[in-house]
Amino acid sequence: MNVLNAVFSGFIATLVFSMILSMAPKMGLPKMDIVSLLGSMFGKNNPVLGWMMHFMMGVVFSLIYAYLWSLGIGNATWLYGLIFGSVHWLMVGVVMGAIPMMHAGIKSGEVQAPGMWMTNQGGWMAFMGGLIGHMIFGITFGLVYSSL
Repeated sequence: MNVLNAVFSGFIATLVFSMILSMAPKMGLPKMDIVSLLGSMFGKNNPVLGWMMHFMMGVVFSLIYAYLWSLGIGNATWLYGLIFGSVHWLMVGVVMGAIPMMHAGIKSGEVQAPGMWMTNQGGWMAFMGGLIGHMIFGITFGLVYSSL
């Protein structure tokens, strides 16, 4: 496992994922504003904090993908990126349901709770948008990481 390559690839994959999220409403998908959700986690919305947390989580998940691949659980390809991205979304979506317990903005009523898989922000379309976004993240990570 090459940590620097995983960090770089994770940054690129998160950037691509972020661009997809920003275009989602233009493609008929609901707005899934993870940056504002993260940026308001500790109080008043802080977009810089939200972006930092979003990219940090992208890099952390990239390190997990690369570590698992180094153990022989799959390998660094776009296909395993797609699979890992799908599983990643299914796991993270469950955490979204628990986020109100630790989110200051939700507790104060200033921010809507996202619900599991962000379904409170768009139902099944939000679920599918998140799944597609995470699949694109995984594919991008697999392609970039395997090319380095």
